[in-house]
Amino acid sequence: MSFWDLFRSPVAISGFFALLLSQLFKVPIDYLRNQRKDWNWSLLFNSGGMPSSHSALMAAVTTSIGLYVGWGSPLFALALAITSIVIYDAAGVRRQAGLHAERINKLVKQLFSTGKIDGEEWDVLLESIGHSRGEAFAGILFGIAVAVIVRVLMPPII
Repeated sequence: MSFWDLFRSPVAISGFFALLLSQLFKVPIDYLRNQRKDWNWSLLFNSGGMPSSHSALMAAVTTSIGLYVGWGSPLFALALAITSIVIYDAAGVRRQAGLHAERINKLVKQLFSTGKIDGEEWDVLLESIGHSRGEAFAGILFGIAVAVIVRVLMPPII
């Protein structure tokens, strides 16, 4: 088995396309959602936003494992456990870290503007690193849909 065999694996293909497409969809969704005047292309490479690409990737891989290997397999159970941790992290821990960063940025900006602290320019903390529950849920649904489409297009060879 070589590295190139991954490109024939429906599980890897599902995960790859779920990740890629969910990142691509963030740009037009953000454009429409926030009624922007221009496209925010930086979303292609940022975490956070709608849909969660972490959730989409893990849901696609887990669903594909269930479809191809079996829902009762130990591999599916492992994938489900890891997926749960990743989604919890994206919508829980990283979301809270982003909210904390937002508050810290506001506090530091206020301190600089009032002159209470002197110093060099503040390196703003990244605020959009997690996901809302809705963004994570959308990522899960998107990942499952990608896995099902790949399953239809790539039926198992018996």
